[in-house]
Amino acid sequence: MYLFNVRVYGILVNENNEVLISDEKLSKVAFTKFPGGGLEYGEGLIDALKREFMEECELEVEVLSHLYTTDFYEKSSFNESQILSIYYQIKAVSPITFELKKSPFDFSNEKQQEKMEVFRFIPIADLQEDDLTFKTDKAAWNAFKRLQQK
Repeated sequence: MYLFNVRVYGILVNENNEVLISDEKLSKVAFTKFPGGGLEYGEGLIDALKREFMEECELEVEVLSHLYTTDFYEKSSFNESQILSIYYQIKAVSPITFELKKSPFDFSNEKQQEKMEVFRFIPIADLQEDDLTFKTDKAAWNAFKRLQQK
């Protein structure tokens, strides 16, 4: 049996024209991606995205628009499932109170554990495709930039 892993992510741009990204470390694998995570059974995409932002950032978000859905085969980096990722442009509707880092993978204040996650804002003009680890995030970022040029 082949498994599908549905993921939902948010591209959040602040008033300074910066985009929120997440630096994560799972076991010994480090990666940079957009915040979000897995859809749970019985959950809709929008509800999953809002839940993920509350769990990861304690941040209420509003979905502005659908941005991108994976249109190519992508195997999970962590198991044998096929990844299907949906990206939305979102905005914060509550104040950002979580700690923001300036440097990539700055886990200096984090309790060492199996999974660590920190967040930082990067100016839209500075975020390059190669700054993101996963192919799906890169494709979503390119879709976002194309929309910005219109």
